[in-house]
Amino acid sequence: QVQLVDAGGGLVQAGGSLRLTCVVSGRAVSGSAVGWFRQAPGKERAFVAGISYISMTLYADSVKGRFTISRDNTKNTVYLQLNNLKPEDTAVYYCAVRSGVIYYNDTLWEHWGQGTQVTVSS
Repeated sequence: QVQLVDAGGGLVQAGGSLRLTCVVSGRAVSGSAVGWFRQAPGKERAFVAGISYISMTLYADSVKGRFTISRDNTKNTVYLQLNNLKPEDTAVYYCAVRSGVIYYNDTLWEHWGQGTQVTVSS
């Protein structure tokens, strides 16, 4: 059974940083694509960043240069470093895993974490 536990959210002032973690069990992150999505109130869930099994990374334009996704295969964990946070980054952040390549479409991901809230104050 594949399980994802995402954590690390919190309340931070604009310009601050957070690091989100996604601990995966039941599936090796080294052989999977792992992505981060976010959903703000009243909006659809949107792609934020992804890392493929060959360590290729993709980012949404809105977070390029501020967010960094990385992976620790020994801990079967994926991280999302959030720097220079803005109020518009406020959302629930979810990690997800799938076989194959990274997709922006959230319906194509197979397993999801429960979400972690990130709130950025101005």
